[in-house]
Amino acid sequence: MDSTNVPSKGFTVDYYVGQHESQRNLPVTLEALRQAKECNYDMLTTPITTPLFQSRVLALLSNHLAALKDRGGDDTVPLTLANLSPPDTPLTPGEVIGQLIGYGSQWIDLSSPDPVVYNISRQVLELEISYAAFCGLGNVVIPGPKLQYGSAHGEGIAQYAHAVQEALALSDYTHILIQLPMMYRPDQDSENVSGSLSPFARPQYIEEGSKPKVDFLGSWDAWHIVRTHGGKHWLTEIMSALSIPRHLPPMHTQSRWHSEPVRLLSLNPQSFLPIARGYPVRLPRDHQSLIHRYTHLRTPPWIVLCDVGPIPGLHEPEPEVPRADGGINATASNHATTLSTPAEAVHLVQQQEQQQRNSKTLEDPTAHLTCIRNLLQEIAPHAIDPFYQDYLQGPLQPLTHNLDSTTYQIFENDAIKYNLYEQAISKALTDWAQRGQSGSGSAGHIVVAVVGAGRGPLVTRTLRASKVVGVKIELWAVEKNPNAFVLLQRHNETSWQGQVHLVQSDMRNWRGPCHSPSSALQYHRQPQEQQQRPSSAHQQAYYSIDILISELLGSFADNELSPECLNGVTSLLNPSHGISIPESYTSYLTPIAAPGLHADILARTPSDVTAPNTPHVVKLHAIDYLSTTTSLEDPPEAREKPVVLAAWSFTHPRKYQDGSRKENKHNERSARLTFPTVHRGVCHGLAGYFEAVLYGDVELSTHPLNMASKSKDMESWFPIYFPLKIPMYMPDNSLLTVTMRRMTDNRKVWYEWMVESFLQLANEENGKRESKRAQARKIRLGCSEVSSSKERGCMM
Repeated sequence: MDSTNVPSKGFTVDYYVGQHESQRNLPVTLEALRQAKECNYDMLTTPITTPLFQSRVLALLSNHLAALKDRGGDDTVPLTLANLSPPDTPLTPGEVIGQLIGYGSQWIDLSSPDPVVYNISRQVLELEISYAAFCGLGNVVIPGPKLQYGSAHGEGIAQYAHAVQEALALSDYTHILIQLPMMYRPDQDSENVSGSLSPFARPQYIEEGSKPKVDFLGSWDAWHIVRTHGGKHWLTEIMSALSIPRHLPPMHTQSRWHSEPVRLLSLNPQSFLPIARGYPVRLPRDHQSLIHRYTHLRTPPWIVLCDVGPIPGLHEPEPEVPRADGGINATASNHATTLSTPAEAVHLVQQQEQQQRNSKTLEDPTAHLTCIRNLLQEIAPHAIDPFYQDYLQGPLQPLTHNLDSTTYQIFENDAIKYNLYEQAISKALTDWAQRGQSGSGSAGHIVVAVVGAGRGPLVTRTLRASKVVGVKIELWAVEKNPNAFVLLQRHNETSWQGQVHLVQSDMRNWRGPCHSPSSALQYHRQPQEQQQRPSSAHQQAYYSIDILISELLGSFADNELSPECLNGVTSLLNPSHGISIPESYTSYLTPIAAPGLHADILARTPSDVTAPNTPHVVKLHAIDYLSTTTSLEDPPEAREKPVVLAAWSFTHPRKYQDGSRKENKHNERSARLTFPTVHRGVCHGLAGYFEAVLYGDVELSTHPLNMASKSKDMESWFPIYFPLKIPMYMPDNSLLTVTMRRMTDNRKVWYEWMVESFLQLANEENGKRESKRAQARKIRLGCSEVSSSKERGCMM
């Protein structure tokens, strides 16, 4: 298929636009497909069966119901639908099949409370899916469940899901796309579908009731039940085809669908607005924003234009144009017979040609397609790199594994982070100089140590900051990776002019800076077993660090053992005025819906049993924040703000007490956080973020609400994802309580987490509201298993 391609760092994003005619009954030929491509469509839709087949089904059902009524028959008497015959279907296997989307019969009712109607609808679905699979159709769109029957709402969704699963078993390669509206409206179930089976449901199966209200998440609720029924196959074989209404639902509904596996977006003419100048139609701004968000997904959904007009050039009358021999065609000749001379006839033909050219400039026969293509063209240059989107990455083991140069290179590409570090270092040196305080080094120089120096980016930034602010320093760099240490030595010889004292050692085993009679070009290698400073006459050779610099933070701040590493070296800081960069960092959590990530973890579990218990680093994109607040000051697409709560913090330097350095219990943490959830949803896990104070007012942040103001465009850290083994459903206006612990056994560090849901009740007594404490009565709705990453904990 042709597409609009967006190259982004070697990754291509394809945007496909198709055309659907609800009354298309003729076979889609190779000629029709070529003409569609000439008009810039990528694909067409085709019905699987014909109106003749529908008439046959309706007649069979009517006769069967009439017979049951006349003789009081049993509903269990089977009604069997014969197999398809050539007049029943326009489809034939061939070369065009691969570029078609099949549309199942929209008139069936798989959620009907009448067992006879349900049974015949299920047979129609199975016949269509089976034949579509035989012909080679890869995708078939079927109608979603009808939700309202009298007073019953949503009662038929389970049987609908069962019918879909039965049909899916008929093919190994055909994907089923369930057509759903973005939100539930009471009038949508009564929309007139010609020849629908729904009215055939008998009165004894329908109880009259009040008319339901609009439910913004009603369609999503139905999809969730079907998706859950589908089990682990839903993401690859069952997806949604979302109908975009003229008036979009609130942002929380749009965000929910953005997190789901939407394979197709359908737009009808009512979604477009006419305009006086420029292109004949345009999409409203809200619709443009919606499509913009979907195009930024790793796999953008197809866009299908429904009933926007036929393919130009197909089955049109012969145009009134001159023939190649200089004469005119027969149609033009008929018009010319009323004219007196051949010259007048030729003049008429010329006028008609000019009118056709003018009409083409004023009226675009594919105006809706042109509008969509122009929108995609505007989006394309700004599309983000989707390579890491929603891709689960295992945690690093920085203390037991030596990173390779490629990994270091990825981290070093983030200029924003190192600019902030340089700013913090400059401020610390400036403040030190303004206090008039001498450093701990020789000649009163400030002793600066970069621990975990890697390939040396912070060393370079420290030297630059010292030069810019005019404060002299004595710089030490400590790195345990022997491979990276080779590069540090080379940098010191070629780039740093021998200004740096290099130490190859685990920072926790380093004795600290020392005076040496050797030249400024010093390289020290220390065995790991030497963990204490010597206590004899050699003690006087060592001195304190004034400023300690590190970049040991992980996606959850402390998940790569920054506290343990810094606690092991903080004792070397000057006890009265030593500075640590960073000074402190805080971990944050919020519950999210992430069905794609959950499906990915399920797929990994057979080969990796620890996957459901492992915190994964992931560039979150197709997710929905479950706990939100609304801000009317922001534009509509940004009004839903996630509630992100602080779990715990670490501060450096920390003073050790009575051998606490030998034990790691002081680095354990725990938090119990409660999140209000206004809108119902499913919690698949927790998203973790962090903020770090480097020095003073210089901060790093991955917090979704603060990152833009504190460290905009920083890319060094993706969020961390703590999955739930079994997703937890939460109703409207409930509470979700998260319990999170950071654990250690002095060999490794791991996390344990669980989620509980509650319904909060507001009690009243004798017409008066009770006290606030009494109102806090809660009913527990559910509780997840305790997840533990101990098996894949971070080794110390």
